[in-house]
Amino acid sequence: MKLPAPVLNPPFNITRASHVVLTVQDIDASKAFYTDLVGLITTAEDSQTVWMRGREEACHHSLVLRKGTTPDCQRIGLRVQTDDDILKAKDYFDSIGTAAEIVEVEHQGKTLHVTDAIGMPVELTASMPVQPRLFMSYDRYHGASAQRLDHWQIQAQDVRRAHDFWHPLGFRASEYTYSIDDGVENLWGVWLQRKGNPHDLVFTNGPGPRLHHFAYLLRDAHDLVHACDVAGAMGLGQRLERGPGRHGISGAMFIYFRDPDGHRIEMFNTHYQCIDLEDPIGWDLKDPRRADQWGLPAQAKWFNEATTFAGTPPSPPSLSSPLPTLERFLGLA
Repeated sequence: MKLPAPVLNPPFNITRASHVVLTVQDIDASKAFYTDLVGLITTAEDSQTVWMRGREEACHHSLVLRKGTTPDCQRIGLRVQTDDDILKAKDYFDSIGTAAEIVEVEHQGKTLHVTDAIGMPVELTASMPVQPRLFMSYDRYHGASAQRLDHWQIQAQDVRRAHDFWHPLGFRASEYTYSIDDGVENLWGVWLQRKGNPHDLVFTNGPGPRLHHFAYLLRDAHDLVHACDVAGAMGLGQRLERGPGRHGISGAMFIYFRDPDGHRIEMFNTHYQCIDLEDPIGWDLKDPRRADQWGLPAQAKWFNEATTFAGTPPSPPSLSSPLPTLERFLGLA
């Protein structure tokens, strides 16, 4: 399968994955989960919202928890380089007939709201108030001591359509998965990046759009194991959904937890640089090594369950498995 050449001069400059905004039912329980187990820092809070960040992050927040009745994801956030990029983004989306609106968002600079080609709500922001980096405040570490937000994985009803929306904006594929059905190659998943490692934004085939997970980088493998021990001590051991293990795609060691509302978070380390221009790595969907180099296979719910986006009912995927079960198709049964 051949993916299109990278766009090296996009219409505006997206720099990285920035933040995610979740609705939670019990804000105190969610705050405790992300503080005591994940190890995030609370930057600011009120009765309805908590703004959190990782230990090496200087941005005001990378996770926003908002109290609500229905758990969902309100938006994912991307950083752009300057305020001028927000204006360029508005002009670009206007030119392609995609509605975009400049809005005021608390604790953020100039911000643009837009919905992508598969219905995923996104906000671009150029700045946040700068906070002290606390990665050397080792006496204040808790749980997994998460360092920074790295990426999201999105279940997309049409992976190719999602790719074609983000590709002109400078997102480059590092890796991808494909199937060959009746002699036709189908794109099942694509790992897209802007910041020079394997992924900021991942799309995989499934009912969508839905947020499959968001991921925080840890310092080392010890923190992965320590997070599992902390979860056990907190009575949250059953929230460990997958891992520890090592992905084939990206090479990362990982664990996945579900928070009190069922939102899925990955904590991981050890992926590689992907800065120079090079061809993306393709994986046959039937190759089980792409998902697990070692460790137990994922449970069915890891494939089937995900967080819906607010106001966006998921649609059925454009591709369906030709084999009896998804697990067998993915080489996991």
